[in-house]
Amino acid sequence: MSKSKAEIGRKLLRWYDCARRDLPWRARPGERPDPYAVWLSEVMLQQTTVAAVGAYFLRFMKLWPCVKNLAEAPAEAVMRAWAGLGYYARARNLHACARKVASEYGGRFPSEEAELRRLPGVGPYTAAAIAAIAFDRPAIVVDGNVERAMARLRALETPFPAAKKAIPGLVAEIAPRARPGDFAQAMMDLGATICTPRNPACMICPLNADCAAQKLGAAEKFPVRAAKKPRPLRRGAVFYLRRADGAVLTRTRPPRGLLGGMEAFFGTDWGEALPAEVLAPIPGVKLALAGEIDHVFTHFALKLAVFVGEAPRRARAPDGGRWRGAQDMAAAALPSVMRKAEARARKFLARAVLPDARIGP
Repeated sequence: MSKSKAEIGRKLLRWYDCARRDLPWRARPGERPDPYAVWLSEVMLQQTTVAAVGAYFLRFMKLWPCVKNLAEAPAEAVMRAWAGLGYYARARNLHACARKVASEYGGRFPSEEAELRRLPGVGPYTAAAIAAIAFDRPAIVVDGNVERAMARLRALETPFPAAKKAIPGLVAEIAPRARPGDFAQAMMDLGATICTPRNPACMICPLNADCAAQKLGAAEKFPVRAAKKPRPLRRGAVFYLRRADGAVLTRTRPPRGLLGGMEAFFGTDWGEALPAEVLAPIPGVKLALAGEIDHVFTHFALKLAVFVGEAPRRARAPDGGRWRGAQDMAAAALPSVMRKAEARARKFLARAVLPDARIGP
């Protein structure tokens, strides 16, 4: 490593010592990081903002203060605590990982990247982050903030995502041998607070004298992005069926796939078009269209038609279903898309008596 490149890393660490973010999962200066807290936060932060994660992290730490506590928790309780955070495969993997660490590693996380990657839900980025931050291993940690900062520092003309391959090597060039955990967090903080996607604070950046994009006066040009493909649209229907005593019909989705293991309302499959005929999961219940909701997943957009219906007081739940009392619904592990459907249905029911509607859109 050249002296100039080595100095970039040292500059960043000096800045970090003064400007580091105070985050609930981050050890204070002089404290030893808690590997459990580091792992939990990194899993939660996958494709999710720091602002969204804070309350969930504190809730999990209060409910399950150590990995053994989490391992012993019922899967349904973990999914319920996760509800609303999205990307629900993370919650399933989180629970599976806790059980593996508790049963095979005596409740202690391994410190090496290769061993960490054998754990459920721990990919290359998460393994590197845990190794560096929790155990101060010399791992190269690259998230979206780091990618953006490095693309600007080097004025990379290669469009993303193709440019991703070059980023770890560029980070390694400036990474100091000492304090790899602090350096990893310093890079993240730089991208999150200074080298932001829009209106980067170049004038107060600790690396402005070294930044190629700043010298060009074109920081916001980078990273260069390849044209995005249009997000496909899927359609479907969801049924909010309420019994005469106020109970609502829900089910648990299959453990695999999108929203796997989460509680949800019955509904149709999601495809290119709404089925020509939609039938209530309880025979004889007539449906009224309460409106539509929109939701965006990573790889597609979803438009759901929300149908409501009144079921008899003694109506039995179909196979795989359950009736949840009105008070229980607040604690149900419903993902965001189902909460949207619930809100649409409740708003409709608050201002209308269900008509003797035909079944269908």
